[in-house]
Amino acid sequence: MNEAIIRWGIIGCGDVTEVKSGPAFNKVPRSKLVAVMRRNEAKAKDYAERHGVPRWYGDATALINDPEVDAVYVATPPLQHEEYTMQALQAGKPVYVEKPMAIDAKAAARMAKAANDSGVKLCVAHYRRQQPLFRKVKSLLEEGAIGMPRLVNLQCLQPHDSSLFIRTEEPWRYDPAVSGGGLFYDLAPHQLDLMLYFFGKPERVKGISINAAGKYNADDTTTGDVLFPNQVLFNGAWSFSVPEKRDHCEIIGTEGSLQFKIFEHRELVLKKEDSETRFAFDPLPHVQQPMIEQVVRYFLGEGPNPDSGEEGVTVMEMMDRMVGKI
Repeated sequence: MNEAIIRWGIIGCGDVTEVKSGPAFNKVPRSKLVAVMRRNEAKAKDYAERHGVPRWYGDATALINDPEVDAVYVATPPLQHEEYTMQALQAGKPVYVEKPMAIDAKAAARMAKAANDSGVKLCVAHYRRQQPLFRKVKSLLEEGAIGMPRLVNLQCLQPHDSSLFIRTEEPWRYDPAVSGGGLFYDLAPHQLDLMLYFFGKPERVKGISINAAGKYNADDTTTGDVLFPNQVLFNGAWSFSVPEKRDHCEIIGTEGSLQFKIFEHRELVLKKEDSETRFAFDPLPHVQQPMIEQVVRYFLGEGPNPDSGEEGVTVMEMMDRMVGKI
């Protein structure tokens, strides 16, 4: 690997990489995007030309074996995450893999084990934990700003036909065989990883999941309860077949509360008995940029792993338990 810079290749240069992640690889220090891949090579070429990327491929193996590529970002639908991550690890190329980490916890565990066994680095794209708002939440919790955390209430509600998070040509998120389990598997990784980031590895997880509306072949309504260390109880509710849109998280402690949104994250509210403090945050041009910067530092040997394979497995296990897979 080039010691001075990480040269990236993207496998799956689809919609998620247009703004959220792709441009950031050329904006963080000592990072450069040099190759992209998509099964439709014409679309890969178009992406490369629009983003100033020198090479494009229609075959993932060719990108992985490109000697000018130091590290691989796997941004395909979840079904292919394990296959391409394993190929890259076997080629000795560090991997930054999109969330959900894999189709299920078993696949994620195989990926984490392969990284550990090979000694090749692996990071998961639970990128919100590096964004300023959520780092502020963590620092306030560590400072005891709300005393001892006791309860976490999270709601993620959307109408069936107006999700802000479906912008792909094929609705693969509705297909459990490709996505792992509907919109819950697309959105909950961000939320549950933040809880892992804030409170540590869960001690107990349970849930109920149903296909209430029957509009597609995946559950659209899920509830989950988690016991985190230090007696922190989490309750989450996800529904993608109701008229109301709601993105809300509240952490209630012995001396106050924190309220914020996960996906429309511009304000954090700290409430105490006699006061209310609001923290404002500017929207990020590329939401993954803070995480990618930390991943680059880790791949260069200059910082810790910002989101390990083991943490990715824990998030997958939480989701799998809530929907009854395990």
